[in-house]
Amino acid sequence: MIFASDNWSGAHPAISAALSTHGAGMAAAYGSSDLDKAVEQRFNEIFEREVAVFFVGTGTAANSLSFAAVNRPGGVVMCHREAHVVEDECGAPEFFTHGARMAPVDGAFGRIDPAQLRHELARFRPGFIHAGQPMAVTISQASEVGTLYSRDEISALAAIAHEQDLAFHMDGARFANALAATKLSPADMTWRAGIDILSFGATKNGCWCAEAVVFFDPEKARQFPYIRKRGAQLFSKTRFIAAQFMAYLDDGLWLTLAAHANLMADQLRDALAHSNRARQAWDTRSNEVFAILERPVAEALRAEGAVFYDWNMPHGSGQALNENEVLVRLVTSWSTEPADVERFAAALAATT
Repeated sequence: MIFASDNWSGAHPAISAALSTHGAGMAAAYGSSDLDKAVEQRFNEIFEREVAVFFVGTGTAANSLSFAAVNRPGGVVMCHREAHVVEDECGAPEFFTHGARMAPVDGAFGRIDPAQLRHELARFRPGFIHAGQPMAVTISQASEVGTLYSRDEISALAAIAHEQDLAFHMDGARFANALAATKLSPADMTWRAGIDILSFGATKNGCWCAEAVVFFDPEKARQFPYIRKRGAQLFSKTRFIAAQFMAYLDDGLWLTLAAHANLMADQLRDALAHSNRARQAWDTRSNEVFAILERPVAEALRAEGAVFYDWNMPHGSGQALNENEVLVRLVTSWSTEPADVERFAAALAATT
């Protein structure tokens, strides 16, 4: 009953097999092997257009170097108040951009509100050098609290960003889970909706260590090879990342794994709906579930072997916990077994 994080999951057997297969023999280094080129073409096919794709080792690197690619003097990135880039990346975006700032924007349950974005951007008056200048807007899909943007919501934010000549970036650490939940195509969720740069995450969804930065206009990526190298993310043996992506994307494996994780989360949501001592804190559609538990219930579940994290209530949620309650996050993954969810549901039922 490990629901702490999808980062706790291992590598899917197909990923491990690909690493073994492509790990033998010799191959050109620094992204120039035949395998690297084949995977780059695979990204073109998935997104239905020519893209520029760059492999990196972590999601934090993908986000931070994306911002570095569009940085301006005194640069500011507009992000949701609970975004990973502002809450959980230890200042890496600021570090790799040499001082850009993350400016929080409000919005209900992890999603930037368009009116709030306009309001915050209006604070940066043209020519007022003391405040710096916006350079990008970033959203997380799925969000940090398990919610999803619709295509129309993405397009609305893209229009605001592009009105002011700002790059529009998507943190896709759980991109596959969002696709599996919405049934949108990768193209429809990204560049057709106005996304300029995507941090394409795969590590949480069955890979060992595979992330990528995807530019939907290759001309905008001309300087990125130097940025990646300077950021210490140019792997010499990039075929080991390419091998993971090759297996991950083959026959839709990535979406199959994400759909399974989402299904396991649905079953957790169902268990909460049938409990009188626990409830879902808000609706989620990805592989993250947020629950309000009575403290004795949380302790009893942990005593039975369930692993999950306490969580802070999002700003502006309109909810308050009483002294006998705790908010927790439950995360499923590609490797979550139905039996684990069934055990959790049984343990939860036993506390009622």
